[in-house]
Amino acid sequence: MITLNPNGVYLLDGKTIAQEGPIGKDEAREQTIAYQILRAHDVNGSKGKSLNIRFDAMVSHDITYVGIIQTARASGLTEFPLPYAMTNCHNSLCAVGGTINEDDHVFGLSAAKKYGGIYVPANQAVIHQYAREALTACGNMILGSDSHTRYGSLGNMGVGEGGGELVKQLLKNTWDIQAPEVVLVWLEGKPKHGIGPHDVAISLVKAVFESGFVKNKVLEFAGPGVKELPIDFRNGIDVMTTETTCLSSIWITDEKVKEYFEMHGRPEAYKELKPGKTAYYDAMVTIDLSKQESMIALPYHPSNAVSIHELQANPEKVLKAIEEDTLKRFGDKVHPDLLSKIRDGKVWADQGIIAGCSGGTYDNLSEAASILKGKSIGNDYFTMSAYPQSTPVYLATTRGHIAEELLEAGVVIKPAFCGPCFGAGDVPSNNGLSIRHTTRNFPNREGSKPGQGQISLVALMDARSIAATAANGGCITAATDIDYEDNHKPYAFDGHIYEKRIYNGFGKAMPEEPLRYGPNIKDWPVMPAMQENMLLELAAVIHDPVTTTDELIPSGETSSYRSNPLKLSEFALSRRVPEYVGRSKRIQEDDRNRRGGVLSEELQKALAVAGTSAESTSFGSCVFANKPGDGSAREQAASCQKVLGGDANICYEYATKRYRSNCINWGIVPFTIGPETPFDYEVGDYVSVPGIRRAILAGEEEIQARVITRDGRSTPITLYFKNLTADEREILADGCLMNFYKNRK
Repeated sequence: MITLNPNGVYLLDGKTIAQEGPIGKDEAREQTIAYQILRAHDVNGSKGKSLNIRFDAMVSHDITYVGIIQTARASGLTEFPLPYAMTNCHNSLCAVGGTINEDDHVFGLSAAKKYGGIYVPANQAVIHQYAREALTACGNMILGSDSHTRYGSLGNMGVGEGGGELVKQLLKNTWDIQAPEVVLVWLEGKPKHGIGPHDVAISLVKAVFESGFVKNKVLEFAGPGVKELPIDFRNGIDVMTTETTCLSSIWITDEKVKEYFEMHGRPEAYKELKPGKTAYYDAMVTIDLSKQESMIALPYHPSNAVSIHELQANPEKVLKAIEEDTLKRFGDKVHPDLLSKIRDGKVWADQGIIAGCSGGTYDNLSEAASILKGKSIGNDYFTMSAYPQSTPVYLATTRGHIAEELLEAGVVIKPAFCGPCFGAGDVPSNNGLSIRHTTRNFPNREGSKPGQGQISLVALMDARSIAATAANGGCITAATDIDYEDNHKPYAFDGHIYEKRIYNGFGKAMPEEPLRYGPNIKDWPVMPAMQENMLLELAAVIHDPVTTTDELIPSGETSSYRSNPLKLSEFALSRRVPEYVGRSKRIQEDDRNRRGGVLSEELQKALAVAGTSAESTSFGSCVFANKPGDGSAREQAASCQKVLGGDANICYEYATKRYRSNCINWGIVPFTIGPETPFDYEVGDYVSVPGIRRAILAGEEEIQARVITRDGRSTPITLYFKNLTADEREILADGCLMNFYKNRK
């Protein structure tokens, strides 16, 4: 169904794949849709290897916008120079943590008034649906502080980054990247009845994630299969491209996209996008939609996927492997019992959820209602909830009898909310198996707390198969195995509720408007500049193949503290290395004492072996992980390390550009080591990096360091810090992005 071609290909006249072309690769790459858009947004206007991008609009949600505005305010922000929408779809459960979530919302509205922003109240829309409906335009680019910022199916390139990159745009600076490779995703055929966008998306992630086939590249969708997909289907595939670790995505546009913008009252936002006469792609993915099966992505990643038929053919083997993986991850604190989900030779789920930017579309809910019409999810242990992704979608489901049919079947309908995607809504019971049309099934994304002996698990499925499962009382069922017809009316957008509820102040900044603070909203602590030499103590050593941002800073109820840097930092690595916070605080206190002229005995010994003076050598904590940063764009995965005195990370590679950028913007040096270098060091060992400030500012890309073990042995190690821009080097030297801007006022 999916084939990968690692070799470059030419696309001729948008129709013919060829190994050779009439012009050179570099010239032909400029004719991809991706490069047409990227070059148009490059402020330098050159066709070089470096791009300095300014975006057309930005989006943030209520886990991230307070920190972004606080950072930008401390850096000299006066007004928003581009449309900036702040949605309230993550911290919408205002009962959690008392007033602090709603305090953030009030702060957001006051910031929209003061600086000229767009404010979307709680439960009006999830972040990416609002962007699709109100901000996208063919040929444009949108930057979001959420990793699933993807609008390529509407002809708009979306990029998810940490908050520091949004701050740069607010201060009229640029997003700086090396010109990326582009991968052609060629769609052929037509999906079978019962196949949905999550089936295709899960198969795509399975095919490319582990090998890094499309990492930090742009996916460009084309081919005869595109016209066979409705817009909601395209959006559902597109938003999941984040899980492939690609940089961004873009699709050819057609009459269906044109109709979408006309329906949303923005016909001027449409224009035809297609590759030039001769376009070159660095690799190619071919997807035969007609061969797609109903899929299930098993814990703990969207790429851990099999067809539903494969699962039900050999359930004991599959579930036993997940139990073993769970014990390996969490130890004997938890007692997974997935084998109990097998009854009569089939796997049964406890919960079904359709939600968020990927699941809560009109078409998904329409098909789910058609499958469940006249049926019941039953009154046993299986439960089901559905979250329309915006109030216009919710309104359309009520007018089209979709909500009625879902409710009659026993499905609970809830307002627009992203919580089920990150563990803040519909948390299953202990040992519960939840099947969800949401974006991720990483560890703890369902909200359980393994450290407290709890474990529940999420598997991703398409809304159609979730509905088929619900119709069978929870027995996991492929939607392709049942007969149904969807006779509901096509979606009709009605934006009147937005006109009544959304504050749109772009271009109407009111500087005299005060920002409204709650007691939990705190300023960033002072962060010192980099000193000439660096001494690091390993506070966490993680040898997992990949470390997610959810492990670096947990999601769920901790998100309530996103506006309080000191409070939030208490949760850093809490579900993966619970001892990390205490170790980091002790290291940070030792460094404060060093600055005051008092050295602990251990620090004196380490400095003596390092051969650097206490006055010129900072002392900070460091995390080693094989491949950190997969998943969310949340900058707090890095800022919490910095707040706790983190000075550097060491790894073999960073899972995503956005996490590496977060580290840089918070003054954490993103060291890497060569693939041949063993890292068998332990927590408590030191890494001495003499002359790091000079090397960073001189444009060097590697440095000779030494590891000093707890028993006093010293071994050399080469650390790399490649592909840093001039500004990024200054940011690291200054200690963080805020310091960088302060120093240049």
